[in-house]
Amino acid sequence: MRFHTRKWVKPEDLNPNGTLFGGQLLAWIDEEAALYTIIQLENSKIVTKYISEINFMSSAKQGDIVEIGMEVVKFGRSSITMKCEARNKMTRETILTVDNIIMVNLGKNGKPSPHGKTKVEFVKDRLS
Repeated sequence: MRFHTRKWVKPEDLNPNGTLFGGQLLAWIDEEAALYTIIQLENSKIVTKYISEINFMSSAKQGDIVEIGMEVVKFGRSSITMKCEARNKMTRETILTVDNIIMVNLGKNGKPSPHGKTKVEFVKDRLS
């Protein structure tokens, strides 16, 4: 799994227990999934269709650095399915895993549209 994003846990990210609020982490994950999909499908018009069961395993506290990793599971006709892991860079513990995040490619009419992609592409390969 490739870890693309790091987030610094700040006071505004904490819950009443003084640990990272799960909803904040899920917002970061949804944003990362969207950015990853936009880059892979080369289309900024995408939406989150589905996020499977979320398995919280540990937490993070103020000052910790959280890494978010995404890996493509499969390409559908108009979708991309990924799995995700968030880990605490300071403690080296996995914070959570998500087995399936489905993002859908939209056409100009706002409806699901085929994207024609079948494998992960890296930007550096598109530039050659």
